[in-house]
Amino acid sequence: MNNIISQIHQLPLDQQKEMLKLLEDYEDAKTREQCRASYMTFVKEMWAAFIEGNHHSIMAEAFEKVSRGELKRLIVNMPPRHTKSEFASYLLPAWFLGNFPEKKVIQTAHTAELGVGFGRKVRNLVGSEEFKKIFPDVALQADSKAAGRWNTNHNGEYFAIGVGGAVTGKGAHLLIIDDPHSEQ
Repeated sequence: MNNIISQIHQLPLDQQKEMLKLLEDYEDAKTREQCRASYMTFVKEMWAAFIEGNHHSIMAEAFEKVSRGELKRLIVNMPPRHTKSEFASYLLPAWFLGNFPEKKVIQTAHTAELGVGFGRKVRNLVGSEEFKKIFPDVALQADSKAAGRWNTNHNGEYFAIGVGGAVTGKGAHLLIIDDPHSEQ
């Protein structure tokens, strides 16, 4: 790649522009594939200020196994402020639905307000330009405006609920329970 870049100046200007555009497209495609395959790469692409720790790599590997169906149950137990919620309740559902836009996610929290707050963040991420660069074929369904209940353009679903809320008759491929009880 560096060899190509170092020799571009020898080409006529129009071919230089074309070559640079092709190289940019190649880099975008490479980033897209890496983000789809690797949860941690996706996190780093979506969250510019992210600072990685060893525990993040462990969580990312476990989340990849969950998404592939290799791990059916996972409990993440850490002290507050270690990015559990950002990882599990915000970025994971977005990455999961990007890879599997036809699947269903249920997000629970100890209050409906907290669950819907996560839903709003995930919905906004899925609708963002940054997300579209990684998952260009995935979008919000046109009528999906609610923060706690929305669909993808592939009939995937996201449903947020508080503890004690009704989920009767609903199924999920990914069920996330974030802080099911208050810290008090």
